[in-house]
Amino acid sequence: MVENGRPHPTVLVVDDDPAVRNSLKFSLELEGFAVRLYADGRQLLDDPQLPPDGCLIVDQVMPGMSGLDVVDAIRRRGMTYPAVLTISNASPKLRDRAAMAGVAVIEKPFFGNELVDAILDSLASIAIRRTAP
Repeated sequence: MVENGRPHPTVLVVDDDPAVRNSLKFSLELEGFAVRLYADGRQLLDDPQLPPDGCLIVDQVMPGMSGLDVVDAIRRRGMTYPAVLTISNASPKLRDRAAMAGVAVIEKPFFGNELVDAILDSLASIAIRRTAP
């Protein structure tokens, strides 16, 4: 998908469930996004070829690192990807923690276009911040 003459940033999907990863890849590619898949946070963090722009879609409940821990780790490296956290039954405490980190929360199962809308909203907020004086 091209917006304002530029391709959309890549969507980086981090989820330990291969069925979820593959279905998200299929759905997001239909929407015109380039998609890269990672089985866990370590795999993402070990990727030497991370794109300069992107949007993280990260599952909260994974072995090793939680989704918010992955977001924290990638941001400590200076990557400013917007992030969308996916989870079933998010607690108010988790929602507050995500909000403080500027991370959108989408509950599983996904309905309609809510994930795509969250990606587009996250990317738009980054674009606004980059063009603000």
